[in-house]
Amino acid sequence: MGVTAADSNAALQARREAAVPRGLGIQMPVFAAKAENAEVTDIEGKRYIDFAAGIAVLNTGHLHPKVKAAVAAQLDNFSHTCIQVMPYEGYIRLAERLNALAPTRGPERKTVFFTTGAEAVENAVKIARHHTGRSGVIAFSGAFHGRTLLGMALTGKVVPYKAGFGTLPNDVYHLPFPVAYHGKEVAQTLEALETLFKADIDPKRIAAMIIEPVQGEGGFYVAQAELLAGLRRICDEHGIVMIVDEVQTGFARTGKMFAIEHSGVQPDLITMAKSLAGGFPLSGVTGKAEIMDSPQAGGLGGTYGGNPLALAAAHAVLDIIEEEGLCARATEIGDLITTRLREMQATNSLKGVIGDVRGLGAMVAMELVAGGDANRPDPDLAKALVARAGQKGLILLSCGVRGNVIRFLVPLTAADALINEGLDILGDALRECVAERAA
Repeated sequence: MGVTAADSNAALQARREAAVPRGLGIQMPVFAAKAENAEVTDIEGKRYIDFAAGIAVLNTGHLHPKVKAAVAAQLDNFSHTCIQVMPYEGYIRLAERLNALAPTRGPERKTVFFTTGAEAVENAVKIARHHTGRSGVIAFSGAFHGRTLLGMALTGKVVPYKAGFGTLPNDVYHLPFPVAYHGKEVAQTLEALETLFKADIDPKRIAAMIIEPVQGEGGFYVAQAELLAGLRRICDEHGIVMIVDEVQTGFARTGKMFAIEHSGVQPDLITMAKSLAGGFPLSGVTGKAEIMDSPQAGGLGGTYGGNPLALAAAHAVLDIIEEEGLCARATEIGDLITTRLREMQATNSLKGVIGDVRGLGAMVAMELVAGGDANRPDPDLAKALVARAGQKGLILLSCGVRGNVIRFLVPLTAADALINEGLDILGDALRECVAERAA
């Protein structure tokens, strides 16, 4: 039984509630029927502007013609052999391309592919542990690194990711992520790291430190160049592998191919996924060859890792980013969104509602607060805004440890006119929510 003309969003939502566990949270009870570039149409024929891009998966938009053509061509040949059984050229060639692009320490780099971002993170930690012979891992408050057991342990947010799932893997330590808007400075984080080494764990037991150059689920807080340089120095001092999680920030989203490039810091390993393959499941770890080569044959892999169809899509994505200048386009989009948000922030009807506007490239967010006070987060308003925008035809995402941040992940292929249309809807929805609350 599939979708029929008689089906409605309400009917499918009822089927979903009967068939799918509640643990799979769904933001909008609206079901997609068709999508193209930065627009989605639901099964009832309503059009939506997509400011979520499948949670940063569609930097090249829905169904880019070159991605479709690449996957169709590969499907004429084969869809799966398992790379560990019978390898194929597309895997090797994509590894070569990423080795040339990734700003990790070199000059020799190697890449291995998986399916999800969480798998990439888990395998980066495995590689670091094998290389160093150590087990400890340092992550940050507000981080998100996946929903697997190790991913949950590394993630710096309890609800909904950790709550109720029992004992998590040990030897994972968290540092405060510096956020100037909340009075948390880089010096405090580096001091906390020194305290950790003195009070909790010998740095000689730390295998890896993992950080997002821009926190995704944590609230789109940008890691300062000073912080990243300080962490790089400390990792070098103690022989710790520095892992940068670019699952959400990679592939032109921030105005560079990888967000870490803004800082000039070179990590040892980079994890990637999401927009790597334009909507097809593919992830990877790229890094210094000496470290990547540490695990023995068979220590890395996975049945679906480096699927041929996803690899074909990824080759097309890299071509599109270069041919269409999407790094530069991300900067333009970021400037457009940031300007419009700051205009909203300054309007009388929204005074004190938008506490902060921030981002890097086209990875932009606004933080909703009460009375302009950073210490008074307004998650209820964020939730209401996402719902109201959806009703008006705009797909939005919230995030943040306090649940009060709206993040913007517009496909980099979207036209200015469409983005402005979406921002008009956003402004109307936010003013309506604020006015209803005041009434």
